[in-house]
Amino acid sequence: MLKYFDNPIIEIQSNTAEKAGVNILIKREDLNHPVVSGNKWWKLKYNLEVAEKEGQRTLLTFGGAYSNHIYASAGAAKELDLKSIGVIRGEKILPLNSTLGFAKDCGMKLHFVSREDYRKKSEEDFIENLKEKFGEFYLIPEGGSNVLAVKGCAEFAREKLSLIDFDYLCLPVGTGGTIAGIVAGLEGKKNVVGFSVLKNGHFLNEEIRKLLIEYSEKDYEKWSIQTDYHFGGYAKKTSKLDQFIMRMKQEHNLDLDPIYTGKMAAGVFDLITKKYFPKGSTILLLHTGGLRPT
Repeated sequence: MLKYFDNPIIEIQSNTAEKAGVNILIKREDLNHPVVSGNKWWKLKYNLEVAEKEGQRTLLTFGGAYSNHIYASAGAAKELDLKSIGVIRGEKILPLNSTLGFAKDCGMKLHFVSREDYRKKSEEDFIENLKEKFGEFYLIPEGGSNVLAVKGCAEFAREKLSLIDFDYLCLPVGTGGTIAGIVAGLEGKKNVVGFSVLKNGHFLNEEIRKLLIEYSEKDYEKWSIQTDYHFGGYAKKTSKLDQFIMRMKQEHNLDLDPIYTGKMAAGVFDLITKKYFPKGSTILLLHTGGLRPT
């Protein structure tokens, strides 16, 4: 079992928030583990537990070249003395970036596939070909988002988030597993706003509903996805985003990553200026990790 470290909730003192009459809190879930940090800890928890019960000693999962999930899965496998395989979208580029370099150093076997083939990752024939190549493995989907991930994130919402006084919870969204679990765990009693880090992220609404129904056999209200804060798309960024992240570090000593949490926080601050959140609201930002040790 991966160790879990409790982490603080801090208040962000901001002129933007003060002018709008709202309060900003941030749950530093990025501090829950040095490698398997943030939402990845909760998404992998029950997947790793089931793999152990089934006697599987090899994990196989999917992701892009900058995937936090690949990074966390490789680190978790190493810590638990498991083998790991990462099926990576796109061609191999040397030298490997820091994400894939870390995964390789953890012992993860990297298998690069074309973007066309990667789209077949859920097809039975594709999975069978992987088994012929690598042998038996425990499969974790892209981003870790399956019903077991939703279960872990629902547990997080019940055990941790439900104890916090807030009106809106905001978090970045990539595959939808985390937000689905949190919505289910909070039982639709709180407003949950997800910020798509993907361009054209409207499809996430349906993906999240599917996960909700698979896990709890019901959909909930009081959740939504913002799709205008992707800053160019997954793993892309702009100078405006870089400046925002730098300002958050300088003014609040808060580290954000440009792929997930930076986009979410920038979106929240923009929505505050647009009076999206009613006056008097407390907005809780979820720091889902993604930072790299320096």
